[in-house]
Amino acid sequence: MDSLVRTLADGVLTLTFNRPEALNALTRTLLTDLAATLREAAQDDAVRAVVLTGEGRGFCTGQDLSDIEPNVSLAEMVTASYNPVVRALAALDKPAIAAINGAAAGAGLSLALACDLRIAADNASFVTAFTRIGLVMDSGMSYFLPRLVGWPKAFELLAFSPRLSAQEALACGLVDKVVPPDQVKQQAQELAARLAQGPTRAYRLIKQALRRSATATLDEMLDLEALFQGLAGATHDYREGVQAFLEKRQPRFVGQ
Repeated sequence: MDSLVRTLADGVLTLTFNRPEALNALTRTLLTDLAATLREAAQDDAVRAVVLTGEGRGFCTGQDLSDIEPNVSLAEMVTASYNPVVRALAALDKPAIAAINGAAAGAGLSLALACDLRIAADNASFVTAFTRIGLVMDSGMSYFLPRLVGWPKAFELLAFSPRLSAQEALACGLVDKVVPPDQVKQQAQELAARLAQGPTRAYRLIKQALRRSATATLDEMLDLEALFQGLAGATHDYREGVQAFLEKRQPRFVGQ
């Protein structure tokens, strides 16, 4: 049985963690497959949006502790197995949505935070988890968490590792929307489908600009906006969007 299930339909690539008996805890095999799949998706024009979700009761509960090699340091494991996944997901120039169908913990929560949007089932739970076993955050959590919830809240969540409900996660900015459990995957798919029918090149430039804005000055971002607007203005979708506006109809974007 594949630990990562891939489904491509109507421009949406759905990646499902498929270890429900272990609440989709992460193994070296799963991480290797996920990194490779994300890199392939980045180069595949048929993929215009990505949904990340889990099978069964959990979204992803982080590292499967039984899969840790005894003679490999944790630094080596994070560098070799986790960082390639986070880099591939963060660099993906296509919208990525986490459909959080259940528990999200440790590195599993980190992967959700690395997505562009997060939709959670109202029975989902969230916990940073690392300090519960004497560790610090990894898999990009130190980068994404304070940008979503602010420094003091991030420290609280990391130091005390409380288990948050979906509503508590929504209130502090960890997730963008909370829905009934039987709707979380459907609503994520519907949102991804909308994005997949949108101006893909513009989304790509938006994501690049937002990443750059984390460390850039205002003048640098003004220059970058001008550059990117020129690139967007040279696309087929820009011409189609203007024509559709003039003709008072919905645009038919093709991602070019």
